[in-house]
Amino acid sequence: MAPPAFDGENYQVWAVRMRTYLESCDFWEAVEQDYEVAPLPDNPTINQIKFHKERTTRKAKAKSCLYAVVSPAIFSRIMACESAKAIWDFLKAEYQGDERIRSMKGLNLIIEFERLQMKESETIKEYSDKLISIAN
Repeated sequence: MAPPAFDGENYQVWAVRMRTYLESCDFWEAVEQDYEVAPLPDNPTINQIKFHKERTTRKAKAKSCLYAVVSPAIFSRIMACESAKAIWDFLKAEYQGDERIRSMKGLNLIIEFERLQMKESETIKEYSDKLISIAN
């Protein structure tokens, strides 16, 4: 399964797909919790070494996944983020927006829907595609 690409459009759909992808790869915990990996103690056991390596690797892979799925324009804006959680939070703030912005987008969609009329030259399929596009 390939991770979903993100170009700045349809953030909500991408976020659901990406979260599911990260969960399936067992990387979501690294994004959601942004845990710190404690340094290894002196004379660590094999289990401690293994656990340390797994958690460190999981954080790096989660960050790598997020870097890999964004467009070059978005990558240049997130490349300074230190963790996968910082990247996720930045994308959420930037592309989902706050409650007021979502409210305005919703009102704009309602207005667009109310003004939409089927043209005589349009097929039913073309018109229904427009309706679905607005709904999504």
